[in-house]
Amino acid sequence: MNDHKINSTQKLSHREILHQTALKAPLKSGVYLWRNEEQTVIYVGKAKNLKNRLTSYFSGNKDIKTRLLISRARSIEYITTDNEYEAFLLENNLIKKYSPRYNISLKDGKSYPVIKVTKEKFPRLFKTRNITHDGSIYFGPFPDASALDSFLETLYEIYPLRRCKKFREKNFPCMYYHIGRCKAPCCKKTNESTYNEFIEEICSLLEGKGEETVKKLQGQMKEAAKNLNFEKAARLRDGIKALEILQHRNIVESFEGTDKDYIAPWREGELVSFTVLKMRGGKLLGRDNYRTVSLNEDSELIPEFMASYYNEKELIPPQIYIMQSDGTEFMKRWIFETYGIKTEIIAVNENSPAVHKAAIGMAQQNAKEDIVRRMRERGDFPAMEELKKELSLPNLPARIEGFDIAHIGGKFPVASLISFYNGNPDKKNYRYFRLKTTDGIIDDFASMKEAVSRRYTRLINEKKELPDLILIDGGIGQVNAVDSILKSLDLDIPIAGLAKRDEEIYRPGNSMPIRLPKRSDALRLLQRVRDETHRFATSRNQELRTKENTVSPFTKIRGIGPKRDALLMKKFGTLKSLAESNENEISETLKVPEEAAQEILVSAKKLFQEQNALLQKQRLSIGAAGTTKEKAARSKLNENLASAALEVASPDDFS
Repeated sequence: MNDHKINSTQKLSHREILHQTALKAPLKSGVYLWRNEEQTVIYVGKAKNLKNRLTSYFSGNKDIKTRLLISRARSIEYITTDNEYEAFLLENNLIKKYSPRYNISLKDGKSYPVIKVTKEKFPRLFKTRNITHDGSIYFGPFPDASALDSFLETLYEIYPLRRCKKFREKNFPCMYYHIGRCKAPCCKKTNESTYNEFIEEICSLLEGKGEETVKKLQGQMKEAAKNLNFEKAARLRDGIKALEILQHRNIVESFEGTDKDYIAPWREGELVSFTVLKMRGGKLLGRDNYRTVSLNEDSELIPEFMASYYNEKELIPPQIYIMQSDGTEFMKRWIFETYGIKTEIIAVNENSPAVHKAAIGMAQQNAKEDIVRRMRERGDFPAMEELKKELSLPNLPARIEGFDIAHIGGKFPVASLISFYNGNPDKKNYRYFRLKTTDGIIDDFASMKEAVSRRYTRLINEKKELPDLILIDGGIGQVNAVDSILKSLDLDIPIAGLAKRDEEIYRPGNSMPIRLPKRSDALRLLQRVRDETHRFATSRNQELRTKENTVSPFTKIRGIGPKRDALLMKKFGTLKSLAESNENEISETLKVPEEAAQEILVSAKKLFQEQNALLQKQRLSIGAAGTTKEKAARSKLNENLASAALEVASPDDFS
């Protein structure tokens, strides 16, 4: 064994020392070990050519998992072997010996949902992952949780079962009774025998005997129709349809009877999830999810996984389908020499039969969904680390706040504020601002200034935590505008702007953008924040527009309620017509004294003038090609707005 370790007296960086070790490696097959500062083995790999493999870690722009390994390693060791197969065997033995952090160490992530029918006077039906010995009936497991959700929702539509967690007798039924989704046994609206008939039908659906169950139910359906019990026949018909969908989505059909496994991985950085679909007798009997961490190359993931997964002879089926051909010969030989079993290991490609492509695609999709859950659970730390490096941030951007502006021609301007924590949405800290200084005009710079000023003036006053990074949906202009506000507040929060056109990143005072690779984790995180701010701002603006369009203008007049509003709408139709009328018309329409009618008329005229003034503001803001007088007025208006943005922070910031 060649051992190249760090000499603390050397002036070379850790990376340079590791690189020199790689350059000195032989052109032979073997196994290499990476150790950290405590000399703990953190990764074991094999190579057909040690020098070529090790030097590849230091060439070109590497992905986040490779940079992570190099940053945490302090030495490399390697052991040469006579051939690549011996390297494979040695790698497997060393992984079992050291259990390195960045090699596959299987953690079974399977927890299939089941349907539980409770043992109660009026049983309840629901999905669960916990089986307890409480006398309840369980059906399952079901590998496809989303298909099960759809099936259960269909059952709730067909069968009026109770949904309350605890059965209590009541005097008044809940909402589900009034919409026909529950027979309200809690209020004695149905008897036990009728209710249990529903439960028996559902249990028949869930017997799990495939075609035999369907034929049995079809017979019951025909018998019910013959007896003119059309309600029951319709329930059974809809139940059979729902069951067929559930079975279709949970069983890959058209398989011959040979037992087989389908294995597919999905990775994000060092995180890797594997899904194994276990086909037995032509049907999917199980789906195993395994979560692990590995820094191995994509082409070497499945052989490394199989060496850990198939640790018992009984687990190995006659056929194993995988996503690529790398390592298949090694694995066949290893399985035969270890367990005395000859098994086929088949790589699925575009020329494979459709049924095998569908199964391997299903396995890959399940692995991908598990990675998404893991990313959500742990936070997107690789992306945050990359973002810190690329933007030269002083701290890891654990808390990112994003801003965007939404309006329609200057009307209903809204600023959205969304918050990401550890790389994931933190929706409890979302806010929106009804903008005050730019209502009726189009000026995104002034709008952004107002929103930022109100947000961080409030945080300062309340002595709350500030974000690690502010992301603006826009270019250098918006970024500099926000920077000026932060400086006036004496705040030093890093700012970045993400321009949609070319996905370029702008920093304050620098017109040259930062361009990250399209597959960059950091860019992906910024895009997620930007897209979420846009969605949140747009949805709020649409709510305000809908509210405005459904509210009568007359109700904004003091003293006008629903009844008087209906009378005015019928008589005048528009606010303009009301403002141009007289006291007598209003008095006769509403049956009120002339003094009250006069107050309503004055209010109507004032409201109509305000609407006209707002419309004029919109024309000024839109009319960039207007008259010199209009341009001057718009310029003066924008100056006033920019200076006023610092003065509008108030306790009612969040509408």
